[in-house]
Amino acid sequence: MKKVDYRNQALKLLPWVCGKCGRDFSGKNLRELTVHHKDHNYKNNPPDGSNWELLCIYCHDNEHSRSLDAEWLPTENLDRSAGPAITHNPFANLSHLLKINRPKAENSELAAEPTSAADEMETRPEGGTLKSP
Repeated sequence: MKKVDYRNQALKLLPWVCGKCGRDFSGKNLRELTVHHKDHNYKNNPPDGSNWELLCIYCHDNEHSRSLDAEWLPTENLDRSAGPAITHNPFANLSHLLKINRPKAENSELAAEPTSAADEMETRPEGGTLKSP
């Protein structure tokens, strides 16, 4: 079939709706509806229209841009093969730091006693003084 013939044939067979975005076409804007070959072979024009879909000019450009981009993009995922991008862990030593200088409380009274000078300041009653042991 000739180029003009398969467009007219597609317009007779298929609804005037973009196959991607769903936009309706009629009258003057029908010229914005294009025939896209699903297998990207413009010579494959079966009379039943099984290789065609109607796309608006924007979706048609997008469809062909995606296939062109795919030819240039690498097929492997370079991010996964390079290893982890993050190498610093700010909390890596945290559990070790929490275990150091932690008094072992045998009962609840020992746990409530101050363990440092800063803790003593907090437990002092206002206006009062604490005697050091």
